[in-house]
This record gives sequence, structure tokens and C-alpha cells, in this order.
Amino acid sequence: MRSPGWHEFASRDELAETLASTVADVLRAAIDKRGTALLAVSGGSTPGMFFRELSRQELDWDNVTVTLVDERFVPEDSSRSNARLVRENLLRDKAAAARFAGLFSDASTVEEAADRAGERLSRLPLPLDAVILGMGTDGHTASFFPDAGNLESLLNLSAEAIVAPVHAASGSEPRLTLTLARILEAGFVALHIEGAEKRCVLETALGGEAHLPVGAVLDRAPQPVQVFWAP
Repeated sequence: MRSPGWHEFASRDELAETLASTVADVLRAAIDKRGTALLAVSGGSTPGMFFRELSRQELDWDNVTVTLVDERFVPEDSSRSNARLVRENLLRDKAAAARFAGLFSDASTVEEAADRAGERLSRLPLPLDAVILGMGTDGHTASFFPDAGNLESLLNLSAEAIVAPVHAASGSEPRLTLTLARILEAGFVALHIEGAEKRCVLETALGGEAHLPVGAVLDRAPQPVQVFWAP
């Protein structure tokens, strides 16, 4: 198992501030190098404070595109929509100038929505510059759920797809997710987790528990994933 970079903070406020500053530096460097920057972020209950801190960072947001690591197959006005979370917490203040490329579309099936999202993202200047992952207490990250029927293909580094559909009982709704191959092409990949329970899950994954998908992400990354943790 590849060891991740470890960044531990005394408080969640301090974590959010440092992660926001770090990501802003990555985006600035990308803009300086190629004139544009691509950022993929995750949803859930953890990243709200980080999003708000990042939204206040000074950088050329006009040249930044934000997309999602994964999304529930629900309309963007749903309280469970990651797009809504990002619009309300990140795409504000200075970051209101950024472009947003969501994954959801009003398709008849999640498979069709995944194809549409992949086509939209293929028109962006990939690869991603920064990816911020989260993790559930079941060890899933992105929408790589342990009980996903297509987990092996989601984690396949030879996969050509950008976005894939996911059906997993533990995920409630069907999901859309970036494939691991596209995530690990990013120049900077971070895992943002908080609380003792999630730290324990991560340590279990690092101990070699093969059923925890986050372990596959850490192990297959070409460079160490940077873990940001606070109690």
C-alpha cells in the first residue's frame, strides 16, 4: 500500500483554510502554465467550510472550471444534489466568476446521463489540475461503493470513460462518478476527511483491507494522495 501524504490539523477551521490556500496555489500554477485550470470537488457534509474558504481566495476565477467528482442522479435543485452544494458554498464571492460543469442531466437513465456528462467533460482541457475527494465511513470515495456492481471497472486504470454510472444499494440513488483513471490523471489529488471514525476507516484501508475502495485509490495513485484530516 502506497503511503499518503499526511496533513493533520487541530481544528476543522484550520484544515479548511490550509486546504483552500493549497488548492488555490495549484489552480494559480495551472493558469500560469496553460491559461486555464480544472478543479473537481466532492459533496457530502464535510467540504462546506473548505468551499467557503476557497471561494474567497484571490485568483483568476474567470479561467477556472469547477466540476464534480461524483453526483447523485437527482435534479440540481434537490437538497441531495452535489451541484447545489457547490453553487451555494463555492461558486460565490470571488469564485462566482468560475465556470461550472455539472454531471447531472435530465436523461431517462443514469447510464444516458453518464454518457452526456462524459461528452461535456471531454470538451474541457483535461486532465484535471486538482481533485478533492471525500470518504464515507464504509470506505467509499467518489462513488466507488463497496457494493457497486461495476466497482472493478470503476477502479480500472485502463478505463477510457470519463464518467460512469453507479448502482449501489448503499448509495441510495443511482450515481454518476468520474472514473479512477481520470481522477488519478490530476496533478494534485487530496482526500479531505474529518473525525475519529473516518481516520479509523482510513487506517484500516492502509492496513490492506481490500474491500475498502479508498485503499485502491491510495494504492494505485502514481503519486501520493495528500490526506487532510482534523478531529
